[in-house]
Amino acid sequence: MRRRKARELALRMLYQVETAGEDPERALTKYCSLFPYQQDIVDYARLLLTGISSHREQIDEFIRKACEHWRIERIAYVDKNVLRIGVFEMMFSGDVPPKVAIDEAIEMGKKYGSGDSREFINGVLDRILKDFYEDNSVKF
Repeated sequence: MRRRKARELALRMLYQVETAGEDPERALTKYCSLFPYQQDIVDYARLLLTGISSHREQIDEFIRKACEHWRIERIAYVDKNVLRIGVFEMMFSGDVPPKVAIDEAIEMGKKYGSGDSREFINGVLDRILKDFYEDNSVKF
């Protein structure tokens, strides 16, 4: 549950970064000064933001490859950033099982996205997981 809160906090910051062009760390610090969170939640949100930022090109490429007929620029901000969190946890975090990352992303999509977000997020992340594990030689 605490990681879910951290994921939701990271999603808010990623949305802020995407829509207002704000620096993720600055957005997180400012937001948490107004709405305090427990330190472990802030720390995990920061880990997500830092990880997504440092692996952004690879994460977005995973998403692009899984969305054959849909340009990443056309994906709704919420869905795109939920996908980024899911892909980061699946591929780069090391301590989140892929199925857990997918389930958590689906839950965020249901809570914050549109009526179609759940199915879209599930389909994209399942495709990424299937493609990655079938062809573990994915190169960027």
